Amino acid sequence: MSQDPVIAGRAPLPVDVEAGKAYFWCTCGRSAKQPFCDGAHGREETGFVPLRWEAPETKTVYFCACKHSGKAPLCDGSHKAL
Repeated sequence: MSQDPVIAGRAPLPVDVEAGKAYFWCTCGRSAKQPFCDGAHGREETGFVPLRWEAPETKTVYFCACKHSGKAPLCDGSHKAL
């Protein structure tokens, strides 16, 4: 049922996060609110669900936009090989 994610971008997306706050990262690449989920994944059709991530501290982090990071939801540079 699951498909490959859509590559939403080829560069990480910087986001100022707040310590203790939960963020829901888009895993499918279809969300119009990248890097976060807006429900566009259509779970029944694709098998994708958002990934819950809690910020350990308040700072700027770089979320993965290519959806191929080995350190999801954060960028690990995987977009460079796509």
